[in-house]
Amino acid sequence: MATDYYGLLGVERGATDEELKKAYRRLARELHPDVNPDPAAQERFKRVTAAYEVLSDPQKRQVVDLGGDPLAPGGGGGSPFTGGFAGFGDIMDAFFGGGATRGPRSRVQQGSDALLRIECELDEMAFGVARELSVETAVLCGTCEGAGCAVGTLPTTCETCRGRGEVQQVQRSFLGQVMTTRSCPRCVGTGMVIEHPCAECHGDGRVRARRTLTVKIPPGIEDSMRIRLSGEGEVGPGGGPSGDLFVEVHEKPHPVFTREGDDLHCTISLPMTAAALGTSIPLVTLDGEEALDIPAGTQPDEVITLRARGVPHLRGTGRGHLHVHLDIQVPTKLDDEQTELLRTLAALRGEERPGMVARSGGGLLGRLRDAFDK
Repeated sequence: MATDYYGLLGVERGATDEELKKAYRRLARELHPDVNPDPAAQERFKRVTAAYEVLSDPQKRQVVDLGGDPLAPGGGGGSPFTGGFAGFGDIMDAFFGGGATRGPRSRVQQGSDALLRIECELDEMAFGVARELSVETAVLCGTCEGAGCAVGTLPTTCETCRGRGEVQQVQRSFLGQVMTTRSCPRCVGTGMVIEHPCAECHGDGRVRARRTLTVKIPPGIEDSMRIRLSGEGEVGPGGGPSGDLFVEVHEKPHPVFTREGDDLHCTISLPMTAAALGTSIPLVTLDGEEALDIPAGTQPDEVITLRARGVPHLRGTGRGHLHVHLDIQVPTKLDDEQTELLRTLAALRGEERPGMVARSGGGLLGRLRDAFDK
């Protein structure tokens, strides 16, 4: 049965050469003996390597696509899973980006990103605000300016690896003698040793410090959104480039309004008499106080919408709306005079003994009644 070379690399049959190379690099970083000494991982690494060698060869790949196995006995090659690591130069090229020697890595590394959470009021989220933030991050050491060395000294070549940044070791296994390469433990792969570290940063090239930044909160930002400040994160080891600072904005609960997207909602309690007769009441919005007209005959749970009184759109122009929910209050305690007045009103409206009124379309019984009435 032919070997599934595509399956070994985890790619589709129509994968491009670049996709094959990316897949092999990903697996090699996981399975290479330098990083994974597990015998099972080494065996799988051999299979993945053989699969990459076959599929990166146009002629061998054509044999695979026709249903054959170019490495099977009689197929033009030996078994892919015996002997040493064939084509090791190509393997290292795919794994390390060229050449069988990785060489020392730089002490200068990219800094990490930082995250800061702040809370804002609803009006600040709606109309935007500039906030000053106190941030503590790693910054460039002012004494050595990132070099990590004491003033007047320089790093020296590592005597263990002689500046290569890596050391080699020969091990015996069921495959025979296998040479492995790992980072030098003394210089940690940099090839250089700081004999006299800076007293301020202890050789790291950076120190922690508190500083003040100004962040602009854009109008219409929503809860839990993040603002990115490029280059304001942690300075990297060895004085490397800074990461980014992300400011996560959280909205404080408002005593009156609740927010749904760019729309605002609030609830107003209204006496039964005011709902029946109509009235005008003052309403405080994000733009200030204005009069809210309640039409006569307003019913419970009605909603009055004030257009463009909500939150400005974050992307684009215009604003959301303000939805005012009306809660009609029915009096529960009446004195004798008030009771007599309501009885008189009920008599005038013929409502002393109201019957059950079913709203059209309300529930199963209502729909059945409407069907029989047609």
